[in-house]
Amino acid sequence: MASVCREVVTLQLGHFSNYVGTHWWNLQDAALCYDPDSHSPPSELLSDVLFREGVTLGGQTTYTPRLITLDLKGSLSTLRQEGSLYETGKEVRTFTWEGEVMTHRESPPAKNSFLQDLDRLDEGQLLAEGDFSATQAQESEALSAGGIAMATVNTSLERAQKRYSLEGSVRVWSDFLRVHLHPRSMMVINQYNHDGESNRLEAFGQGEALCRSATVLEELEDRLHFFVEECDYLQGFQVLCDLQDGFSGLGSGVTELLHDAYGGRGIFTWGLAPVRHPDTSPVKELYHLVNSALGLVSLSNHSSLFCPLTLRGGLGRCPAPPTSFPHLQFDSSLWYHSSAVLAAALDTMTVPYRQTQGGGPMWQLSDALAVSGRKVAAAYSALPFPMMLGTSLPDTLSSYGDSLPWRPLSACGELGDGQSFGQSVTLRGIEAQSLVSALAPGTRPSTPLHTCSSGEEVLASFVWRHYPSTPVAVHWISSPCKLTPPFPQIFSPTLGVTGLLEPSPRAPQTAVGSVPVLSSLQSTPALHPCLTDLWRAASAQDPRRLASFLGAGTEQGDLQEALEDLRTLAQCYRGILEPSPLGSSEDESD
Repeated sequence: MASVCREVVTLQLGHFSNYVGTHWWNLQDAALCYDPDSHSPPSELLSDVLFREGVTLGGQTTYTPRLITLDLKGSLSTLRQEGSLYETGKEVRTFTWEGEVMTHRESPPAKNSFLQDLDRLDEGQLLAEGDFSATQAQESEALSAGGIAMATVNTSLERAQKRYSLEGSVRVWSDFLRVHLHPRSMMVINQYNHDGESNRLEAFGQGEALCRSATVLEELEDRLHFFVEECDYLQGFQVLCDLQDGFSGLGSGVTELLHDAYGGRGIFTWGLAPVRHPDTSPVKELYHLVNSALGLVSLSNHSSLFCPLTLRGGLGRCPAPPTSFPHLQFDSSLWYHSSAVLAAALDTMTVPYRQTQGGGPMWQLSDALAVSGRKVAAAYSALPFPMMLGTSLPDTLSSYGDSLPWRPLSACGELGDGQSFGQSVTLRGIEAQSLVSALAPGTRPSTPLHTCSSGEEVLASFVWRHYPSTPVAVHWISSPCKLTPPFPQIFSPTLGVTGLLEPSPRAPQTAVGSVPVLSSLQSTPALHPCLTDLWRAASAQDPRRLASFLGAGTEQGDLQEALEDLRTLAQCYRGILEPSPLGSSEDESD
């Protein structure tokens, strides 16, 4: 029996969110399979959850993200707002002037090598010299058998085996976007500029006012209706929202709209924050702090589940060093790199509501984690999951002893006290034969993990060992996180092409094509110090320094109320045996 496809509409609000979203959609595109061979194993993930099928004016079938992306004027660079899939190819001009006409054309922005190659693919050109007769023969055979043959970006890039170094040429997110978007997907806010010092969307109140304006609200509702009304079983919305600028206020209005208009649907909101902003200043850092506090409170209030997603070591004024991973070599301050790490983790954490078998809808995951009003979750990931080639999952997990393999992605670390209110753990990219220990008859298991009979049991036993009383949902798929250009090659030489650790270093020009990933989405007491630090930092600011921020649309009373809500929210995550660290005066007001 075929699985019911529960569709999801994705919204990306802000420039860094679009960086993460671009890598996210590139990963989804890399995982798509158009192979008409009926002997191929069925996909473990339903791509129709995220993608929609359409037809161009010329009758060409398209498969585009079910996506609405919002950004500011000047943020698209070479990308056209209406996209390129549905153009007629003819420019219609109507003139009433009969005199001489002089046309001035502005030179378009230069495209990097990756975008130039995508243009060549769209025009039917080859990327590199080589014999492609095998692929052409497969396509001809598929057509003769009545199948559908598509020369995809995936197959073309894989055949060319071309590597790109885009670190110096990526200026905006569209510089590495490899998927076509529907004309209804891209929404540009022309009231504010992406670059420059004037007309910047810097404050929460500006974003709130935008969402109340008739122009923006009507256009957004029109796009929502377009994507929602074609869904048969809409399960909800996933919202990627910049947390530290005015998009936090816009996201507040958008999630409130979704909550009011589509009650009962899941709303998963990911609050994105880069490690560093370009051209920052003390005043801008103050804005980032207060925007984060206001955004976190409001976004979590209107969402089924809210999760900060960042490599920052904290959300306050003096965060700890950024999160690092033992087998990644990347520049955390470079958005092209940091957004790739977050997107790969997000790709794994969202597996449960995209699975063909064994998963569940958004509401099921949110109900399991958002218990007793705790609608803020924390993300952790082992990227890549550090498993040695030829070993088993029990071997790898048991080698950690009392430590954990994952690193924090929500600006809060692990407390190590064994307390958690609920977890969703997902592992991908480990083949079935490596999930359990292959012990010879009569061999004594070295650890309890080696006695488990399934990968899910191994994972659950590992989590319960560290969190003895935690409700946990475990998910596993064998397919790895597939990496194709332009995902940056940020992997250490200790990883082989399949992302597993190998005894010999990988050849310098050999790319890692896929990686296994382990992720954990938790409702955890570790959020208590994180949220408390944010509350303290925002509350400690001199109101006189906030005059310009408040002048952008946020009332002093609303700010104080939000800070009080943030303090109350932080208290919800105190551990079972943990005393309040806020002092007796706060305790008395609880």
